[in-house]
Amino acid sequence: QVQLVESGGGLVQAGGSLRLSCAASGGTFARYSMGWFRQAPGKERELVAAISRSIGSTYYADSVKGRFTMSRDNAKNTVYLQMNSLKPEDTAVYYCAADGDYYSDYRNKNGYDYWGQGTQVTVSS
Repeated sequence: QVQLVESGGGLVQAGGSLRLSCAASGGTFARYSMGWFRQAPGKERELVAAISRSIGSTYYADSVKGRFTMSRDNAKNTVYLQMNSLKPEDTAVYYCAADGDYYSDYRNKNGYDYWGQGTQVTVSS
C-alpha cells in the first residue's frame, strides 16, 4: 500500500507559478498511475492531470491544458505538477492520488484509491 505526501502549495499572484511535489512510499512506485486532483470550496473534486505507469503518457483537463505540466521521477518515487500562468480559479486544495490497478485507465478519475492529505494553492487577483 502506497503512502503519498504533497508539498509545494502556497499563495501566489495571478500569472505566477508553483510546483507541487508528491512523494510516495510503501509501494513499487513505477507500478502506479498517478493523478493530481483539486477541490475548491463548494465544488466537486476534479482530475486536473494524470500520468500513466508505463510510458508516462499524460492527460490534462481542458481548464489547465497548456499551463500545467505533470511529470514523474521513478528513481525518486515522486511526481510533480508544474503550474504556470496561474489564475484565481485555480485556487483549491490539490491532492495527489495513485491507482495501482494494472487494467485501469489512468484518465479515469474513479480509479484512484490512494490519496495524499492535500496542499492548499491560493491564487490572488
